Amino acid sequence: MDFNLIFIVSIILIALAFDFTNGMHDAANSISTIVSTRVLTPKQAILWAAFFNFIAFLIFGTGVAKTIGSGMIHLDIVTPWVILAGLIGAIAWNMVTWYFGLPSSSSHALIGGYAGAAIARAGFGAIIASGWYKTLIFIVLAPAIGMALGFLLKIATTWIVYRQKPASINRWSRILQLFSAAAYSLGHGGNDAQKTMGIITSLLVAGGLLQTFQVPLWVVLSAHTAIALGTLSGGWRIVKTMGQKITKLTPIDGFGAETASAVSIFTATHLGVPVSTTHVITGAISGVGAVRRLTAVRWGVTLQIVWAWIFTIPAAALIASLVYLIFRMFLP
Repeated sequence: MDFNLIFIVSIILIALAFDFTNGMHDAANSISTIVSTRVLTPKQAILWAAFFNFIAFLIFGTGVAKTIGSGMIHLDIVTPWVILAGLIGAIAWNMVTWYFGLPSSSSHALIGGYAGAAIARAGFGAIIASGWYKTLIFIVLAPAIGMALGFLLKIATTWIVYRQKPASINRWSRILQLFSAAAYSLGHGGNDAQKTMGIITSLLVAGGLLQTFQVPLWVVLSAHTAIALGTLSGGWRIVKTMGQKITKLTPIDGFGAETASAVSIFTATHLGVPVSTTHVITGAISGVGAVRRLTAVRWGVTLQIVWAWIFTIPAAALIASLVYLIFRMFLP
């Protein structure tokens, strides 16, 4: 086995490690509502989310992977070193935000890191502008869509259960929340695992192991396995922020937030947009809470999360570009 192949295999393992941290980081998004409403215990919720993270490959295609891998950065300037630097930038930012309990976007950390390393190698000409438009638009739209759908679903369910006894409402809404949590986890796995697929496939093309950008089945299965294992590892710091600090949730609230998020993510995945599942669920939880009254949402916590979103792409890009410049000092 030559050095180039060993190097590529090593980067694939690092990409899967990123996918694992994505699952760990975003586990809170998948389980925070269903845990905070006590429909499932934390262990049960994690197993539930990880299972649907994994089987998402049976439902979704590879449109998001193609956007990430070949639609945002010109492949002719991509090298294994660019991808390695991009992954290091994304993982580093994930770890920083995980440590401080901030539910930032692993998706945007990845595209920020990838872009930063590519720019460090070839300047801003490395960027495919058209591929960035829909992603950047969804940075704004994703939380807004989640919030609007969460708000409307909460109003609709409130009218439906009007005059029903709280005990009866909780009983059937707890059952419904099992399905909404499953749908959200399907969307999370279907969208987020594809981002790592795109990076690995780009690496295979850059390393000469693939002639065209087509995602192999083993890459699909590896990415879904890694994100599911990451979800199994938990992410308790962020669970507390998402499930308890934004607003108080009941089972019917959790159903509304998860359903709103699932609809948004399914739509984005169908369009091939690498949407932030963190953005969507945060917006949905805030929208559900705002129906009771605006002060029911702790907007200060939400604002802290928004600042983490704003800084994610430039921060990951900066780290990745610095890493690539260090690499270049030692490259022939």
